[in-house]
Amino acid sequence: MELNIDGICANTAAAKGRVERAHKTLQDRLVKELRLQGISTIEAANAFMPAFIEDFNARFAKPPRDVHDAHRPPRDDESLDLIFAWRELRKVTQNLTLHYERKLYLLPDSADNRRLIGKYIDVCQYPDGKIEIRARGQSLPYSTYDKLGEIDQGAIVDSKRLSAVLQVAQITQANRDNRAVDVPSSAHRASGARVPRTRKSGSKTQRELGPADLRKAIAERASAAS
Repeated sequence: MELNIDGICANTAAAKGRVERAHKTLQDRLVKELRLQGISTIEAANAFMPAFIEDFNARFAKPPRDVHDAHRPPRDDESLDLIFAWRELRKVTQNLTLHYERKLYLLPDSADNRRLIGKYIDVCQYPDGKIEIRARGQSLPYSTYDKLGEIDQGAIVDSKRLSAVLQVAQITQANRDNRAVDVPSSAHRASGARVPRTRKSGSKTQRELGPADLRKAIAERASAAS
């Protein structure tokens, strides 16, 4: 939309048939061609693709009816990185905070930011994991609070009086899914690795941890101390 590009659906049987035939080619013929070439790695497949594309176009490509190139260069006020970033709307709370991917984002207390309370603003996540919060076309400064903080062994050793309590908390946290999402939620991630969206086997979310988990941790701590 921002680039003034509209998708044109294949609303005719002939157009849909051509799309399906091309899809079948890439799903079937390419796989067999890779097998015939003895290719079994992504690196070798990428090296083979230019020759495959050239041969495919030589046999199936058709010249356009109109050779006019309708592409245009981006304007000075257009940022392709921002346009192609993954965006999600988040509501600003009364405390000038918003939640995104298991983290709490805190906006500075200012008159301009207080006008955003109760409104939805953009959280932009770039392929490299960078987070930018934007409102009214401007980038907003922020600080973060990781809701999945953990207790380390050094804190337990230094806090003699709280040692038992901290050990129980540490045992409880061991049953929590601590995987933070540091790459885009969408499919366009830089490394190609998938974000863990399913629950880690045998773990619970922070909200699911309850009194039963605390009693279990106390029992485990007492058993280890005896």
